[in-house]
Amino acid sequence: MPTIASAAARRPLAFALVAAALAVSGCDAIGQGGGSGASSGSGGGAAGSALAAVETLTVKGRAPRTGYEREKFGRPWADTDGNGCGTREDILVRDATGVRHKEGDRCKVARGTIAADPYTGRRIEFRRGDGKVDIDHVVALSDAWQKGAHRWDADKRLRFANDPLNLLAVDSSANRRKGDGDTATWLPPSKAYRCPYVARQVAVKKKYGVWVTAAERDAMRRVLKGCPGEPLPRS
Repeated sequence: MPTIASAAARRPLAFALVAAALAVSGCDAIGQGGGSGASSGSGGGAAGSALAAVETLTVKGRAPRTGYEREKFGRPWADTDGNGCGTREDILVRDATGVRHKEGDRCKVARGTIAADPYTGRRIEFRRGDGKVDIDHVVALSDAWQKGAHRWDADKRLRFANDPLNLLAVDSSANRRKGDGDTATWLPPSKAYRCPYVARQVAVKKKYGVWVTAAERDAMRRVLKGCPGEPLPRS
């Protein structure tokens, strides 16, 4: 029969073995997970984050651009919210400061300032017609067309084209360089805005069921892994 002294001598070894087993299993000494937050899918990311949402997007190949026309998404800048003003004017009012309207027209923006353009980080003073500011579809209409929108009805396309979630007032030159690029082919020159930009693309594609290519999904993961807590925008 072992003595009390010999049993006590073995206790440190037993505790060491248990501690090693807990370390391998990823649990702490009270049996709870050692991670700091919930994650989702192979891309990781806390619940509610844009990174986690990437894993919910459908991955498919790009369909042909055949049949795409801007008119398939309805009249440009329709008044979908019923406030009497077109969507372009609504977004300028939302994104600009110091907004002034044309005399006698409560809707048409005559001038304003984009304090920090999302795509370039620059300050833009604009006047109506000077071509300095575009209203960009964060998920381009042509990109959406090739990834599911060709199957939608006219009402859904109209909502998509005028959804504030998918629209930003931005530097026109940067927007035109973007074209209909997705995350795999274009990112804003301003690195400070890349996480919010990609998060917004994820939010739009998730909301409307627009699919992504494998290369696009991987690019979204790469960007958002640098900011895993970036929330998924709601509006």
